[in-house]
Amino acid sequence: MLLLKGKLATQCCHASVDAVLKTSKDKLDEWSSEGMKKVVLKVADLKELISLKKNADALKLKTSLITDAGKTVFEKPTTTCLAIGPDEETKIDRITSHLKLL
Repeated sequence: MLLLKGKLATQCCHASVDAVLKTSKDKLDEWSSEGMKKVVLKVADLKELISLKKNADALKLKTSLITDAGKTVFEKPTTTCLAIGPDEETKIDRITSHLKLL
């Protein structure tokens, strides 16, 4: 179980870092000054995750969809998580407000 928790944390970190690297300096400065909020939510399945990405892309939000290479825990490449933002909370909430905390 500890390995799975570690894998989950690692995948979330990959997504978060990648999304931040894609974000403009102005948005990063604003996000940083507000405490760099991060929220981890759960989805039902890959289909819902892909739908969230499409909706975020339509709003021109930065996203990072992570697919694990399948070299340790997973037996094959597996899409594991999606980061959205950083951006205005209200924009992100338009897409994610129905999701529950992990």
